[in-house]
Amino acid sequence: MTRIVLVHGIAQEVKGPETLLADWYPALSDGLALAVGMRVERDEVSMAFYGDVFRPAGHRGLGAPELDASDVKDGLERELLLQWWQSASERETHVADPAARARLRTPHLVQRALDALSHSSFFAGLSERMMIASARQVRRYFTEPDLRSGIRDRIAQRVTRETEVIVAHSLGTVAAYETLHALPDCPNLTLVTLGSPLAVRNLIFDRLTPRPVNGLARWPAPVKRWTNIADAGDVVALAKELAPSFGHRVRDLRVHNGSEAHDVRPYLTARETGQAIAEALRSDAADLS
Repeated sequence: MTRIVLVHGIAQEVKGPETLLADWYPALSDGLALAVGMRVERDEVSMAFYGDVFRPAGHRGLGAPELDASDVKDGLERELLLQWWQSASERETHVADPAARARLRTPHLVQRALDALSHSSFFAGLSERMMIASARQVRRYFTEPDLRSGIRDRIAQRVTRETEVIVAHSLGTVAAYETLHALPDCPNLTLVTLGSPLAVRNLIFDRLTPRPVNGLARWPAPVKRWTNIADAGDVVALAKELAPSFGHRVRDLRVHNGSEAHDVRPYLTARETGQAIAEALRSDAADLS
């Protein structure tokens, strides 16, 4: 019985549903235990996995294909990297300000962004290729209809009448939000979004399906409650609060994830996350009594 469906974000292409669940489930369990002393069994939790759709085909070289600044496409990929740079510079004094005069070797704006992001704690340890690949997955989601539809189908297949909570992270919050609009037969769901970019104007928000009207997105009908959780240092969740864009029914909460602001594990171990999930499970149990 799947009570909780988990939806991952970007950069999971070489993993699988069981691999990710083995990583997420202990953190989820810790969050519930720390918040209210509740426990859910592993067979009550399911991972909606779609990372493999981004996995590149094999090639003659070793490792993954290399990417550099010249491979960044204009439009969403470029603008997303620049937004991440702006956000990181506002939070970390040692990250160069995009408005400052560059003393870097190349005047190329994207290369400057990649160089600056490589010095941020958020992207520490990530190669240029990984940063570009992350932005590319977001761009592909919005510009390749078959891929987008296939990801939403993966999520929909995991949601059953027994499902009570959907916990989504990063790009997964976008895919989960869009999927929920196509699930009218699954009422009374709770949505918990972690590190969500849903409210990022121009880049994400305005590309959603169904499209927002007059600056306000449509509420997904199956959702009875929605808690959005963000770390102040999470540069992916550029807009920390969703309520102004998705309606006052969204409960926006802040957490502190330490140096790994966007990592799903500290999000899941946070008491705020555990409390939000526990409230949904207890509410459904009370409704059945």
